[in-house]
Formats: sequence, C-alpha cells, structure tokens
Amino acid sequence: MSIENVSVQELKSALWDAANTLRGSAVDRTDWKGYILPLLFFKRISDVWDEETEEAREAYGEADPSMFPEVHRFVLPEGCHWKDIRQVATNVGSALQKAMQDIERANPETLYRVFGSADWGNKEKFSDELLKDLVEGFTEIKLGNKAVTTDVLGDAYEYLVGRFADVTRRNKAGEFYTPRSVVRMMVEILDPLEGESIYDPACGTGGMLLGAIEHVIRKGGDPRTFYGKIYGQEKNLTTAAIARMNLVLHGIEDFEVAREDTLRNPAFTDSSTGGLATFDCVIANPPFSLKEWGRDLWEADPWGRALYGIPPESYGDYAFVQHMMASMASSGNSRMGVVLPQGALFRKSAEGSIRQALLEKDMVEAVIGLAPNLFYGTQLAGCVVILRRKKPEARKNKVLIVDASGLFRKGRAQNFLDQEHSDQIVAWYRTFEDVEDRAKVATLDEIKKEGWTLNISRYVLPPIGQDIPPLPEAVEAFKTALADARAAEDHLRKVLVEGGWLQ
Repeated sequence: MSIENVSVQELKSALWDAANTLRGSAVDRTDWKGYILPLLFFKRISDVWDEETEEAREAYGEADPSMFPEVHRFVLPEGCHWKDIRQVATNVGSALQKAMQDIERANPETLYRVFGSADWGNKEKFSDELLKDLVEGFTEIKLGNKAVTTDVLGDAYEYLVGRFADVTRRNKAGEFYTPRSVVRMMVEILDPLEGESIYDPACGTGGMLLGAIEHVIRKGGDPRTFYGKIYGQEKNLTTAAIARMNLVLHGIEDFEVAREDTLRNPAFTDSSTGGLATFDCVIANPPFSLKEWGRDLWEADPWGRALYGIPPESYGDYAFVQHMMASMASSGNSRMGVVLPQGALFRKSAEGSIRQALLEKDMVEAVIGLAPNLFYGTQLAGCVVILRRKKPEARKNKVLIVDASGLFRKGRAQNFLDQEHSDQIVAWYRTFEDVEDRAKVATLDEIKKEGWTLNISRYVLPPIGQDIPPLPEAVEAFKTALADARAAEDHLRKVLVEGGWLQ
C-alpha cells in the first residue's frame, strides 16, 4: 500500500526505511547520501510531473497534455520517468544513470549536475536485484505536491542529510552539514531581510542559505524577494548537487550554486569592478583549519583578498574570513557570520596579525564561544564570529565576547544546541551588555592590552566548579577515553605489523 498524505515524521521513517535497503550491500554507509538523495529527487520530479499532467487533462479535456509544456516545472524527456525505470529488467543502473543525465541536459538552467556523480552502472556495487528493491522502496512513497508540501518534504530531506552526517561523523561530515540549531542561531543574529542578497562560500548541502530564507518567512516576509539573490559555492561535486536538490525541494528554484574551490577559484565575480561580487549577508561554516588551502596562489591573489595578510599553509581559517570580507557589500548594512575553531581566536604569527588588523578596523562585532562536540566530524569547540562593515554607533570600538560553552544538551555521541540555548545567545547578542560569567563587552583598548587575543577565557570566566562534571559522569568519560586509547593502540600495532615494522 502506498504512503500518501504523510506527516513529516511518517515521511522521515519511510525514507530511512528505503535507504536501509543498502544495508549489507557493497555500498559503504558513508556513501549512501550520494545515491539515496538523487533517487529521492528523481522520484519527486516524476510524481510532480504526473500531478501536473493530470491537472492539464482536467483543464484541457481530451487534448494531449504534452502539447502544453508550460504546465510543468521541469522538462521530463521521454523514457526518463520513474515508471520507465521500474519497467527495466536488466542493466537497471545504466538506465537510471541515463535518465538522470537526460533530465539534467533537458533542464540546463535549473538542474545542471543536480544528480551528482553516482556510479549507478557499477555492478560490483549495484546488482539489478538491489536496484529493483531500492526503486520499489521509493515507489511506495508518494512525493507529489498533493501528498507532501515542500515544507514537509524539505524537513524530511534535512532529516536524511542529518542522518547521513551521523553515519559519517568520522569522515568530516561537518564539512558539509551544520546542525540546524546553529544555523538558526546565526541567521537570527545576522537577520537577513527581504530582497537582500545572501552568499555562502562553503555552502555544503545548502543549510545556511535555507536558514536565511526560512528566517525571512518566519518574520512574515516573502521569500520570492530572494529570487536571483541566493548564491553558494561548494568544491565537493556530490555535496554541491545535494545543495541544489535541497533548495529545489524547499521550493527555491532561482539560485546559483557553483561547484568550485572558493579559495582557489571564486565563482562569483563582478566584471564592472574587476573584483569579487559582493553581497548584503555572507554566512558560512568552512572546514576547520583547512590544510593546503592554496597559500601559493594567494601570494599574488588576483582578487586582492589577502588584504590583511596571508594565513599559514596549515590553517585556512583566515583565508575564508578574508574571502568573506571581500565578498561583503561596501555600503549599507553588510555583515557576515562565520564558524571557526576557537584556536583562530588566539593563534599568533600570521593569524595574529590578521586578527589584529580586523580589530583595529573595528569590523569584529561579536565572538561567541560554543560547547565542544556540537559539529559533525569534530569534537572541537567552535565559535561564531560576527563582522559588520559599519557598526551601529553604540557598538563602535567594542566587541561582545560570549561564553556559551555551558549551553548544550549532552548526547551519547554528540552534544546538541537546543532552541532555548540558541534563543539565549541571540538575546545576549541583541542586548549587547555584560552578563556575569557569560558575556563581556570589551573595548578595543582592553583587547589591545591583552595582545589582540580574542581568547574567550581572557574576558569571561565560567563560574567556579562549572567545568567540573559529576563524579559518575567523569568516571564514564575516563572509561570511554581509555577504551578509545586502547583501540587506537591496537590499530597502530596492526598497522606496524602489516608494514613489517613489528614482528
């Protein structure tokens, strides 16, 4: 029996059940997203096509619906419908890959490379039987507009992205997925407005861009004012494809997501100025301390992004910061929010010089230290840094430094920033006042006396005893750390034996 008119929870469950068809197959769980998400999108396109065709029949009577292509959101070439794939008996993967490629070619402006680069024809991974099971699992899920709204489908899609991030925690999933609670906190602070341009230079699966749009909707705004003003760049082909699918599944069709390396080859430029294109609101969670990020190219960067110095080869954090700064509009209320590892707040040498220059230019508005283990792929404590081209008068020559490290809900494998925590951080930012043991409005003179460090503990100290966990929790943490250390030793010993270093 097909699944129709489902709630978001029912849809989440059905989609994950379909994804679990791959369990036990030759497809590594860390790669599931590259196969399941394109299938979801393909099924969605086919179901919406069927609904549009039925509506055309109702409107035009016996006339051939194909005579009225304007009723369809996307072109679906002959032989490229979901039902066509169901009828394929052999070489199902090749047929599936051809259908997806033909759909992309038929919709170059909206669906360019949207299905990614999955190797459906690889029979070592996909037997015909496995693919038939996978296709039939999705067949049971109705994904047309009458069955699910874009909000419900979008939420289910984000759920899948999050589940895949859970699966790939040890494979730097944080590089493409930021927890939605952190996204919401950042967009509440940046407060994107109707009609403003939004840019994410490390957009991953598009969560930051969607968060900005959803923020405007929550405030009663019209998301259509963003049409043609949503921009993202992502160097990973599969992840860039997921970002495109994510935006379309949320009802956003007029956007640009470029697949390029932002630091080496920025995609959005302004021919009239010869520089980078600029935007009202810039937001990103770039990879933490990226190595080999392209320092050699920045020695003579044609875009002039190394305005305050060239970061070290082993830490690309301030390369992203300076790229984002160069992408901020030079006038008006342009601002940016970026997630960084907390080491970027106090590391010295080249990073220290860049940080000092940003502070002296009075562009740093707030620094928010977060709890450890909030982000997929790393247990490090991150921070959010807010920069503004032109600060309000009352905030000039001041920086709000917030210690939000105690705001989290502890999970088994990961910590979580709940809505109440996010709301509290946003409230502190908006109030912009000292809060005992939590927040400090530091003047630039005070920061200068500290050697231009933004190390949060120099300005805000947690209450005595706050960082001491209860004894049972401390014992459990010790046992876990000990088990991890022993497992690492066993693995090292195995590697050394296999390499002939040990007998």
